[in-house]
Amino acid sequence: MMTLDASTMVLVLALGNLSLVALLTFFEQNTARPGALAAWSLSKQTQGGAWLLLALGDAGVVPAPLAIPGGYALLLAGVAVEAGASWEAAGRAGWRRPTLVLGGLAILAFFVCYLIDEEGLRGVAASLLLGAFYLSGAVALAVRWGEASLLQRFLALVTAVLALVVAARGLSVLLLPGGWGWLTNDLLGQLSAAALYLLMLANGFGMLLLARERAQRALARLEVVDPLTDVPNRRGFFNALAPWMALARRPGLPTALVVLDLDQFKRVNDGYGHPAGDVVLRHVVELCKSQLRDSDLLGRLVGVEFAILLPRTNLDEASLVAERIRAAIAATPVKSERAMITMTASFGVTTLRPEDSTVTLFQRADEALLEAKREGRNRVARAAPAMAEV
Repeated sequence: MMTLDASTMVLVLALGNLSLVALLTFFEQNTARPGALAAWSLSKQTQGGAWLLLALGDAGVVPAPLAIPGGYALLLAGVAVEAGASWEAAGRAGWRRPTLVLGGLAILAFFVCYLIDEEGLRGVAASLLLGAFYLSGAVALAVRWGEASLLQRFLALVTAVLALVVAARGLSVLLLPGGWGWLTNDLLGQLSAAALYLLMLANGFGMLLLARERAQRALARLEVVDPLTDVPNRRGFFNALAPWMALARRPGLPTALVVLDLDQFKRVNDGYGHPAGDVVLRHVVELCKSQLRDSDLLGRLVGVEFAILLPRTNLDEASLVAERIRAAIAATPVKSERAMITMTASFGVTTLRPEDSTVTLFQRADEALLEAKREGRNRVARAAPAMAEV
C-alpha cells in the first residue's frame, strides 16, 4: 500500500497543478508571454482539470465511467501540450503539431485499453503514455546541450529519470506481473505516484525559472547588441575593442579602425519613412559583412554611424577594405516598398597606437571621417600616420 492512498495522491496532484495555474495567472500578467510559455500554461490548466476530475471520480462526486476516461483523456492532452511547449521553447516550433497529433493518438490508444480491461490495462497504458510524453519533454530540454544552462541540464536529467520511473510502473505490470524481487508492483506504484508529483514540481517551477532565465539573457544581450541590425551596439563594440587597445601597446601586427557614416541619410527617413530607413541600415550591414573576415568586427555606434575593427591590418590594407565597402554601398541600391534607394557612405580610417585611449582613437577616426565629408562625401579618408608609422 502507498503511504498516501491513491485518492489522496490524485487530489494532491490536482491541487498542485491548479496552484501552478494560479501562479501563472499573475506571472508577468502585464506583458506578452512567449508562445511556449502560453502553451505550457494551457497544459497545466488541462492537467489540473484532469486530476481534479479523477479526484472527484474517486470521491464519488462524478460517476467513474465519466471521470476515469475523461480525466485521463484530459491528462494525456495536457502532457502532450506540455511536451509540444518544451519543443517550441527549444527552438523546434515545427515539432509542436506532431506532438499534439501523437497526443490524440495516445488518447485513442488509452480508450481502447480502457474498453479491453477497465482496471489493469488502462493503468499500463496510462503509465507508458505519460512516461513517453514526459521523456519527450526531457529530450527537448536536452537539445543544444552544449549551449544549455546548468538549470536546463538539471531539469532535463531530472525529468528523464522521473519519466522512466513513471513508465517503469507500466512495464513492470506488463512484463513482470509478480514484480521483480523486492521491487514489487506496489512499491513501483508508490514510486510512480511520487515521480508524478515531483514532475509537477520540477516542470512547474523549472519552466518558470527557465522563462525568467531566458528573459534575463535577452535583456543582457540587448545591452550589447543593436536589435535592428543584430551587430554590437556602442557598448558591445567598446567591450570588444578593449583587449585590442591593450595589445596595441605591444610590438606586433597593427590593428585598424574604420568609422563610416551614411551620407544624407535624413532624406531617406523624410522621403520614404522610417521603415525604409531601417531596411537601408540592415542592407548596409549585410554589405559590410560580405566584405569582412570572420575575425573582423562591425558595430553600430549611434544612428547611421558604424565602426569596423580590423585586427592584424595596417593602414593601407584597412583603406582598401573601406574602399571595397564604399564601392559596394554606392553600387547596390536598396529596394524598399516605395522606391529603389541609392546610398553612399563616407569613411575615416586609422590604426591603434600604443598611447591611444578610446577617446583619442575615435577622435582621430572622426576627424578623418569629417575630412571625407568635406571633400564631397562618398570617400575614404585616412588619418595622418604617427611618426613611428612614417
